[in-house]
Amino acid sequence: MMVANRLDGTCWAGPDLVMAFQPIVDITAQTVFGYEALVRGVNGEGAETVLSHVTPANFMAFEAACHSAAMASAGRLGLDRTHHLSLNFLPSGLAAENNSVSPALAMANASAIGTDQLIVEITEAERVTQPVRIAALFADYRRLGLKTAIDDFGVGYAGLGLLADFQPDYIKIAMDLVRDVHESRARASITRAILQAARDLSIQVIAEGVESPSEVAALRAQGVTLFQGFLFARPTVDRLIPPSRICFPAARSVRRLARPPRPTLAGAQPLPQG
Repeated sequence: MMVANRLDGTCWAGPDLVMAFQPIVDITAQTVFGYEALVRGVNGEGAETVLSHVTPANFMAFEAACHSAAMASAGRLGLDRTHHLSLNFLPSGLAAENNSVSPALAMANASAIGTDQLIVEITEAERVTQPVRIAALFADYRRLGLKTAIDDFGVGYAGLGLLADFQPDYIKIAMDLVRDVHESRARASITRAILQAARDLSIQVIAEGVESPSEVAALRAQGVTLFQGFLFARPTVDRLIPPSRICFPAARSVRRLARPPRPTLAGAQPLPQG
């Protein structure tokens, strides 16, 4: 197991870190699209506990330690050449003059991970204060072959205003909007608007935090094909879960759940849906 602490000169002085990987799946092809790297403590501590040790003074070293551990682990675990690896970045870290993407690229080369496999994922926990610089960086990353993403789109600081400033390759619809989307008229309406904007801007959408086949069906009916959540697999430390071990809902079940209810006469029973 790869433990990150002061790796590659990052001088991270906080607790030892390990990386968990959660698959992002393509529901149409029923395979893995990629994995998001998520930080954990060596004794099983969750991300919130680990992040409580991060301060403005050490977060650059923290990010570099996480990225180093993620790519070293993914390379050692045999990340398939067709799969992506999504790394989280704070906007201020990207905008900094000595941003952490360049070291990440060097680490990728050392881990035999292709530049075109990497996704630079901006987290929603911090306001983007330099949108022009971020937009320029995104353009540079595309020229280098990297992909870009905005995490938790629709909550926190990740909203439509951010999308107006720069357009990533992917947006990840926040769990708050995904949860029970099949039962909420408001959530369904908001996700439709997001998806229409994404289509207009040629941005792919990933629905994260998915926990039920009904949520998958509702979003699949709107055109979403990429999903991430406990329904498919939980994050696992030091393991890349293969497609054969992922719980894909049956295609027939997804189609049935996505079908709108048929109208009925008052007092009559709904017609059977085969």
